[in-house]
Amino acid sequence: EVEGDVVTVHNIRNCDYRSVSDYTVRWETRAYRLSRLTGVSLAITYWGSPYMAHPIASFEFADMPPLAFSIETRKEVGEGYSAIGGLYRQFELVCLAADERDVLRVRTNYREGEDVYLYHLNMKLEAVRERFMEYVATMNGIREMPRWYNAVTTNCTTAIRAQRPAAERLPWDWRVLVNGYGDEMLYELGAIDRGMPFGELRAKSRINGVAREAGDAPDFSVRIRAGLPGYGGAGRP
Repeated sequence: EVEGDVVTVHNIRNCDYRSVSDYTVRWETRAYRLSRLTGVSLAITYWGSPYMAHPIASFEFADMPPLAFSIETRKEVGEGYSAIGGLYRQFELVCLAADERDVLRVRTNYREGEDVYLYHLNMKLEAVRERFMEYVATMNGIREMPRWYNAVTTNCTTAIRAQRPAAERLPWDWRVLVNGYGDEMLYELGAIDRGMPFGELRAKSRINGVAREAGDAPDFSVRIRAGLPGYGGAGRP
């Protein structure tokens, strides 16, 4: 719900995890002020193949914990993901709004074999607000008219690109589909820190270790940013 400067988001996932299968489910409603947006980060998570990854956009506020958005399949109870099924309208699309400490920590601290990299995106605040409102429009659009997930045409990465007006989208790049190389593409475009070679930047941007050290600390989001390229020493851009 958008009323001037205030955006109220319902059904924000903020689970309390004890293991990947043992957790207390929490869905929350929070009000955010667009004028308090300070930046946006992109988390890229890998679970096996270096060619495929999952991007999560996380918007940072001066007075609220970061709000993360993850576009993914809306699996029903007892339903598991299938790459083949993802091509044939087996899964609905969902734009999940989540507390960053939930959606990142479940991947760094509880799931086995996932590697998570966090990058600060070089964007002017006006553009950050535009990207935030694009996610809001996507959520409300899916609520009004459900959409199918498609592993190629409407997946976690192509759906992000499709949120932009057609005339404002970045030129097509093969790494939009082979999204495990998405951070390399962003580096070449200057969208993430270029103060060091890409390989060094990538190695320093892996947050699994600091996320495990932070655990369920209230300042989890600040701790995982402290010392990362593109962020200040206190964990702020």
